[in-house]
Amino acid sequence: MPVTRSPEAAPAVSPRRIRPVPAVSRAVAILRLLGRSAEPLGVKAIAQALSMVPSTSLHILRVLVDESLVKVDATKRYSLGSGMVSLARSALQSNSFAMTVQPMLDDIAQKWRATAIGVEIDGLDHMIVLALSHSQIPFRLHVDVGSRFPALISATGRVVAAYSKAPWSEIEQRFRALRWQEPPDLDVWHKEVDRVRKKGFALDRGNYISGVAVLSVPVFDTHGAVTHTLVAAGVAEQLDAARCAAMAAAMQADAARLTALLHSKA
Repeated sequence: MPVTRSPEAAPAVSPRRIRPVPAVSRAVAILRLLGRSAEPLGVKAIAQALSMVPSTSLHILRVLVDESLVKVDATKRYSLGSGMVSLARSALQSNSFAMTVQPMLDDIAQKWRATAIGVEIDGLDHMIVLALSHSQIPFRLHVDVGSRFPALISATGRVVAAYSKAPWSEIEQRFRALRWQEPPDLDVWHKEVDRVRKKGFALDRGNYISGVAVLSVPVFDTHGAVTHTLVAAGVAEQLDAARCAAMAAAMQADAARLTALLHSKA
């Protein structure tokens, strides 16, 4: 007969501590800054944006250039290099979610004439686009694989909030910092978050992007935590309540299949 340990006797689990490595943190900050910038930046602009000493920024940039992660032009301005493309391609090729979800996204885009997106959730910080499929209609959502957004924005943000274990005070604080084209009222948004738990999907109708409806369905792991979402976006006028409900049901079936496929070997 197996012996079980009483809860009182179980050893306390210490929270994981990460030792700061300033040089690495600064290098990552520089890469993210360059990734957000629409044009190359000089050392002074990079240092000012990140509150860094210019000489420190220059030393890090030289290493990143040597590794082909950053490139420098004749005017001594810096932008992301081709090495980032290679890293991103390798990450996606080894990402089981991206490979598994792509056929489903293609099917969603074709069947429902919407832009279909596979998103990874990074806690309350960010969501990251890992896979994407466009429909044949003229509508195009300006999003690319690798795009990062605040975790609580749009329809996926409602999903994240609905299943998060974070205190509501923290969620509310992060909500107030979000930028929407048509910001929802906090009380209304709270009620919509509550409805996600009952319906199993979220809908953003013109809040994040005016005139665009965004539908999001959670993908759970075997412990019931939301790790990803399936997203469909289209012209709001073409996605009435009945069509959105039908889309949500089909996407929920895909999400269930995803969970089974991704964790079948676990």
